Amino acid sequence: MSTARPAVTGRSLPPAFRVCRRIAARHGRTYFLATLLLPAHARPATYALYAFARQVDDAVDLPGGDPHRALDDATRLLDDVYAGRDVTGPVATALADTVRRYRLRRAWFDAFLHSMRMDLHITEYPTFDALGEYVHGSARVIGLQMLPVLGTAAPREEAEPYAAALGEAFQLTNFLRDVGEDLRRGRVYLPTEELAAFDVDRPLLEWSAATGRTDARIRRALRWFVAHNHAVYRRALPGVALLRHESRPCVRTALTLYRGILDEISRADYDIVNRRVVVGKARRSGVAARALATRLVT
Repeated sequence: MSTARPAVTGRSLPPAFRVCRRIAARHGRTYFLATLLLPAHARPATYALYAFARQVDDAVDLPGGDPHRALDDATRLLDDVYAGRDVTGPVATALADTVRRYRLRRAWFDAFLHSMRMDLHITEYPTFDALGEYVHGSARVIGLQMLPVLGTAAPREEAEPYAAALGEAFQLTNFLRDVGEDLRRGRVYLPTEELAAFDVDRPLLEWSAATGRTDARIRRALRWFVAHNHAVYRRALPGVALLRHESRPCVRTALTLYRGILDEISRADYDIVNRRVVVGKARRSGVAARALATRLVT
């Protein structure tokens, strides 16, 4: 049963959520397509959570701003939201309504901001254990935030480990898809000890990025990481059945499309340091259409 409280009313709220929807549509094509399969009442909160995370992530990653100040501002915004004070701006307004309506835990947002601060001074991780602290805040808690919005057919605590695992799986896919882009920003998220097992290190990745050439060692390493990522998806999959019936098509579609990125990496023969693979529009639309058809007849 959902724990949502009635939505906060006010003339500023619908426009605020429309702004968040535009942010999601512009920046998260795969994610946004999946959200269209959600029941209408769950979409605004989904867009608000995405828009807040996107704004913070962009403040850290994009040049020209002060990421430390942006993170401090985000912390103060959360202070205001959880103290029940008024906030300004469309994303802040939508976030405040979402937090109050679904009683989202402050600790989830604090963990997210902690991981964003890690990006300001940590450029690589030796092991998956070391990476785990970052992934918890950048991805696992996102899955936990979404659970109250999606609703569960079982006690929420039973679904939480699977939601966290799905967030982790999505993040690992992003690390693989964006390995070249992250490298250009000076970061290597793939654990260096796992790379070293295949004789891959940062200089080799930088050589590949600089020359446009790949290497058999890089291919072998990425093949292993793809297999590991698939294993995390398998761990997360049973959680879909624990969601409310009307939320399952969205999550199944997101899972299918993100796993499709791993398929595209394999089809590219793991030559992804100099290119960003994507799931083609036709495949994305086909997966979503089948999910919609299934939803309409069940």
